[in-house]
Amino acid sequence: MNYLLIDNSNTRTKFAIGSAECLANWQARVPTSDICPSVLDETLKGLSWDAVLICSVVPEKAALLRQYFKDHPLHELSHRSQLDIGINYPQPEQIGADRLANAQAAHHLYGCPSIVIDFGTAVTFDVIGSQHQYEGGVIAPGLAAMTDYLARRTALLPRIEVSEPKSAIGKSTIEAMHAGAVYGYRGLVREIINKISSELSQAPHIVCTGGDGPIIAKDLPEITNVAPDLTLEGLRLAALLNFPNL
Repeated sequence: MNYLLIDNSNTRTKFAIGSAECLANWQARVPTSDICPSVLDETLKGLSWDAVLICSVVPEKAALLRQYFKDHPLHELSHRSQLDIGINYPQPEQIGADRLANAQAAHHLYGCPSIVIDFGTAVTFDVIGSQHQYEGGVIAPGLAAMTDYLARRTALLPRIEVSEPKSAIGKSTIEAMHAGAVYGYRGLVREIINKISSELSQAPHIVCTGGDGPIIAKDLPEITNVAPDLTLEGLRLAALLNFPNL
């Protein structure tokens, strides 16, 4: 049984094929703004699958994906989906589907309690407590959102591609911006980890995913696991639970 797994996020949409055993080697990434039937035709040409699982935080594109795959067995991940974790959250409909996928994968791969940090357009911190339940978390601006804001709101500061600073004392505008972005962002992440951990009954596993994860985790020993495919792995596990009759 093969599943087409779709992680439809704000910036880009990832596609993967998964089975009961693992994720396949094939993956594709498409800018979310480009998603349309012709792009889907080209991206998925030559592939086969038995069912489709969609994880979306972009309602307009989710509707397009539902229409495109309407002739296939289809499940859209939400708080109503079957998961291996419970949900201890007053309004579970507010939880992003990607956050549930990350929590599902972290619980399966690392155990609990766990903190999952997803470095995307926003950076999210999600907590799976010692009772095997999704407990909530934190949402903060993503690293790119912070650096792009400086470029948009100032006359002289440029857009930068974030990289590891040479020094905390920048010798140029760009070096100073790299230092502020990377060191400052690590400080934000460390403080949030410490605050969440202080509210848990035991030390959590801390795992990160998302595009900026590797550079931020590089000098944060608190982050013990970097898992680039965590969301897709969570979708694969969710597919096993939500297509029981296939």
